[in-house]
Amino acid sequence: MGILYLTALTIALTGMVVLDRRFGLFFWADARRAAVVLVAGVAFFLVWDLLGIGLGIFFRGETSIMTGLVIAPELPIEEVFFLALLCYLTMNAYAAAGRMLARMPAGRRGTGS
Repeated sequence: MGILYLTALTIALTGMVVLDRRFGLFFWADARRAAVVLVAGVAFFLVWDLLGIGLGIFFRGETSIMTGLVIAPELPIEEVFFLALLCYLTMNAYAAAGRMLARMPAGRRGTGS
């Protein structure tokens, strides 16, 4: 039971990869740029988490569905997978929205007169 959350995150990440591959959204559009953006996003949020932990704002919740592995005090391994999912989802959504807007007629985009 202690690996349930990590498994769920891995399944969700796999879904993001499948959507990305199917529609060529992020990594399949430009792998080098996608890798830089994903690593930068995860690093930013890890620093954010570490600052929050250092200030006593963030705490690790103890649940039976988590592995219990930590990469730093109060920072579970699952957080890295969650942040990767968050960044990957955001970039896939951004790329999909950009494509949808590009296909929309100019009068329907709300660009004004």
